[in-house]
Amino acid sequence: MTTSEFTPDERTILRNNYRRLLSLSRELGAEDDVEPLKKLIRTSAREGVFERNKHGMNPLVHNTQTALSFCDRVSPDRSIVIAILIFRSCYAGIITEEEVAERWGDDVAKLVRGLLKVSTLYSKSAAVVSDNFRRLLMTFAEDIRVIIIMIVERLTLMQAINHHPDESFVKEVASEANYLYAPLAHRLGLYSIKSELEDMSLKYSNRRIYTDIAHQLNATKTKRDAYMKAFIDPVKEKLTAAGLNFEIKGRTKSIYSIWNKIKKQKVDLDHIYDLFAIRIILDTPPEKEKSDCWMVYSLITDMFQPNPSRMKDWISIPKSNGYESLHITVAGPENKWVEVQIRTRRMDLVAEKGLAAHWRYKGIKSESNLDSWMNNVRDILEAADSGPMELMRNFKMDIYDKEVFVFTPKGDLFQLPQGATLLDFAFNIHSKVGTQCIGGRVNGKNEKLGYKLCSGDTVEILTSPTQQPKLDWLNIVVTSKARTKIRQTINEINNRGTELAREMLERRFKNRKIELEEALLMKVIKKMGFKTVTDFFREVTAERLDINSIIERYLELQAPQEQEEPTRSASEFTLQTETDQSVSRSDDVLVIGTGIKGLNYRLAKCCNPIYGDDVFGFISAEGVVKVHRTDCPNARNIKERYPYRIIRVRWSGKAGSQFIATLNVLGNDNIGIVTNLTSIINKEKNVSLRGISIDSNDGLFHGNITVGVDDLSSLNSLIKKLVTVKGVKNVQRSN
Repeated sequence: MTTSEFTPDERTILRNNYRRLLSLSRELGAEDDVEPLKKLIRTSAREGVFERNKHGMNPLVHNTQTALSFCDRVSPDRSIVIAILIFRSCYAGIITEEEVAERWGDDVAKLVRGLLKVSTLYSKSAAVVSDNFRRLLMTFAEDIRVIIIMIVERLTLMQAINHHPDESFVKEVASEANYLYAPLAHRLGLYSIKSELEDMSLKYSNRRIYTDIAHQLNATKTKRDAYMKAFIDPVKEKLTAAGLNFEIKGRTKSIYSIWNKIKKQKVDLDHIYDLFAIRIILDTPPEKEKSDCWMVYSLITDMFQPNPSRMKDWISIPKSNGYESLHITVAGPENKWVEVQIRTRRMDLVAEKGLAAHWRYKGIKSESNLDSWMNNVRDILEAADSGPMELMRNFKMDIYDKEVFVFTPKGDLFQLPQGATLLDFAFNIHSKVGTQCIGGRVNGKNEKLGYKLCSGDTVEILTSPTQQPKLDWLNIVVTSKARTKIRQTINEINNRGTELAREMLERRFKNRKIELEEALLMKVIKKMGFKTVTDFFREVTAERLDINSIIERYLELQAPQEQEEPTRSASEFTLQTETDQSVSRSDDVLVIGTGIKGLNYRLAKCCNPIYGDDVFGFISAEGVVKVHRTDCPNARNIKERYPYRIIRVRWSGKAGSQFIATLNVLGNDNIGIVTNLTSIINKEKNVSLRGISIDSNDGLFHGNITVGVDDLSSLNSLIKKLVTVKGVKNVQRSN
């Protein structure tokens, strides 16, 4: 942005701001910083760093205004002024943090780093309205001064957007200022900034109410000023006669405060008794502060009738944040209630501009660890002889060091304990998400279940309906919710396995034409050394017990006449089942997609069946039916070893979701061949590219391409098209 792109008003503001900052540089001892700053700003302007934002605002004007506002409202500080002026240049990459540290020192670099980290939060707009956003802001800032800069910057922005044409933008800024920055300003003792933010927030969010109250205050100003004069004049005479040095101020409460009182008390403006307050500020030595304040109290209550119920003594026992003042309410002229605040010059400075003002005053919500942290701020400030910003340089922002704050891709913010993993986050979202979690993407990068989360991470959980919790997950998670749900789900799986083992046992007895008696089975279980039936069936499920040996034990305990009954071998039964498929009952066929009650199925990873493949089912030890292709490399071995655990399976209806298939590709290592392959996949309807791994050697390439397809016909169609790519020698489906 060149000077020709500035409006006349902006050029005037920028010129005045430059002169004031130049004057401040002498006061701050930073005259050597002026030329490097000018050079950096010129370079940044040429690179477009200060181009107007989408709301038409000039960043350079805003930066200089913020720097000056900080000096006026808080405290002049070299590091902070420089950090405010160069932050956008660092954000745009014109200058690095290392170069900042080398030219202006580590303290400036530290502030810039904090501002850069905080700026990343605003790309996650949904989180700003979260209760955890303030905590995350404090965590990211690292330095208390960064928080104060953010507050002052927001005040500068609020002052600049009056009558801005984009009403939705104005209301968004106003809402954020009222929700986030005004409470922070209150907690840090920036009381005047807090009041200004609240007033402007009401003005921008509900201009009609703000204007009505402002007009009513203006209409009664003359009358109100006359009343305050009538109250103050006799008080002045009394205090002067007592030999006190003092200043008396009369102030009307802020419009936002008045609006809150109107809502809370459900009255109109005329019935707000403490619409204005009188403040008496004494110039007195420290050793006489309390006695002089009580002397003023005595003089005023001699003149006007006090209201004992509204007397507040924060001099004898100051507030926990260090606020000291004596508040009394008396019946003034015309018998109207008037609030009088009595304090010394030191007390007034702490309350109005200090960093430890009354942040808990009148119902501001607080948290115990933040309370303690703010008390530390107060203690440091009260014990200090130098300026407040000098003290804050090494003050650590570690109030939330035992927590991490992470985002969902939509910007929702979650709070977890320090050390929480990606799996903890999955269970924190929902128990089902946790039990089906297979990993996740953290800041766009694939991560495993045990990845330890850091504040500010954006986490997307990946799930699979076939995933089940495992015992070693308990070594990954740290939250009690995750641990409880993992144990609960594993127990449920074990119980299902027990039920399946009983069904398998009953089926084998039936196939051998042996009548199963419960009492006799209990004897077998006892003779085999099991204390409980559950332990017995768990061993069956885990395949540590052979069902044939159990049957033999059972037969040994039967009566002699029953033992002589002819039995069929397992091989005979297998032959009969495989050859007599036409008479099999329908409930012996698992129909994929219909959700057979009591049975879960999983697509076997050894052959990755997809919709349309000829398949069969194998009942695993966990009670889950694993679906294999009939041409699976393991099919023959499975059918020979476990014929009694084979069930028929068929596909039902249409494919409901995509299936994973891996293709082995071989061809000449030509330039662009991989691009051509992926281009065909991306253009193919109902096909998605899931992964690709290519190696080349001696002019040939070979590799695997993983795709998601709806059915077998889609996969075959894709293979035919990939084979036509120039240089491809062979494409075939992997087992």
